[in-house]
Amino acid sequence: MFLNSIKPADGARKVKKRVGRGIGSGLGKTCGRGHKGQRSRSGGFHKVGFEGGQMPLQRRLPKFGFTSRTAGNAAEITLAQLNKLDLPEITIDALKIMDIIPYKIKRVKVINTGVLEKAVILKGIHATAAAKIAIEQAGGKIEG
Repeated sequence: MFLNSIKPADGARKVKKRVGRGIGSGLGKTCGRGHKGQRSRSGGFHKVGFEGGQMPLQRRLPKFGFTSRTAGNAAEITLAQLNKLDLPEITIDALKIMDIIPYKIKRVKVINTGVLEKAVILKGIHATAAAKIAIEQAGGKIEG
């Protein structure tokens, strides 16, 4: 192999389109732009989705749905899951370390599913009304 024999790969370099060089070239006169109209002129630009002044498709269709920006920040934990933990005080960080909730979670709520048989202290964790009663009956409490 020599430096003078190196070539780019087949199809890597495109031949430049030379327009306005006579009728025989196939790109003479109108230079491949057709006759008249916005796109035939120099600077004939329109934004994506523009339909010539007609109401564009994305505005003709109805709006629907809603995506909450905070929905992914909350998690639920059951009384049955709390019962399995061997911690006197339960915090959000402790739940993250034990891999019960994902690390991106910022709010945790205890729901009344299952049975709680031991006293637990919840710090920085919310609970539903029924779950609060179940925690207090088991001798636990909710702080903050």
